[in-house]
Amino acid sequence: MHEKKDIYEAELMYNGVPMPFVIKSMEEIENQANGIVDDPHRHKYYTVIWPFTATGKHIIDFKEYPLQPHHIFFVSPAQVHQIITDPFPTGYVLLFTPEFLEKNSIRSDFIANLKLFKKTDESAALPITDTMKVKLKIFADHMMNAFQSKTDLSLEIIGAYLKLFLIECNGHCSLSEETNTQTVEVGKALVKNFKAVVEKQFTKSHQVKAYADTLNVSPNYLNEVIKSAINISAKDYIQNRLILEARRLVVFTDKSSKEIGYDLGFEDPSHFSKFYKIQSGQSLQDFKKSINA
Repeated sequence: MHEKKDIYEAELMYNGVPMPFVIKSMEEIENQANGIVDDPHRHKYYTVIWPFTATGKHIIDFKEYPLQPHHIFFVSPAQVHQIITDPFPTGYVLLFTPEFLEKNSIRSDFIANLKLFKKTDESAALPITDTMKVKLKIFADHMMNAFQSKTDLSLEIIGAYLKLFLIECNGHCSLSEETNTQTVEVGKALVKNFKAVVEKQFTKSHQVKAYADTLNVSPNYLNEVIKSAINISAKDYIQNRLILEARRLVVFTDKSSKEIGYDLGFEDPSHFSKFYKIQSGQSLQDFKKSINA
């Protein structure tokens, strides 16, 4: 099987040593790549990519986004991504494990409650203002200095500035335009809980009613809230999650379409193949060929 080249992460290694946190300049990464093009890959840790002058494209979960100056990307563990830059990019890349967050008293629910890291949704970059640039650059520079100094408290310093960095970014994510605060909060909670349940059950439950029952709401109400929040129905969200996982599995494992169908809860392989082709307009194997072309 073709081994994916991961030039932007290299398994969280720095000078041959495994690290729970790494910060690098995009210039350093380009020099180390030595002309090797980044392949689609996935990882077990978080990635923050802040281009200063870089241009090109960033493909996340098989969707393409433009790489633009001062537009920050936040990539979650398990997401598939690929960065293709034009020559001479500048910027910062931050990599950190869930364990790093835990050791620095950054709770998992802190990350979960941010609007930055997505699991399966649209993952467009966050544009930042000139005022934000100044604050974020100070935080990032402090992280870089602490990382390079390797003192006894370096990781604690990095953890403190990383939290400030994420809080600043989160404060500038777009908010709902709904004016009824109570409605907004109820809807946000339901959407969050729905997405969490889908992550746990999508390989077993494919019907909206099963999720509505788990969340103690009616299927119609669930569909209405999800549609209002993310512009697709609950059914489409579940189906999109199945399609995404099928693509991840066919690219990163040697499993056949039949095996993938079983993994995703389809008892009949022909039913899964038909489902995938209707939703995607091509077979799963054709998708794999297009990625490896």
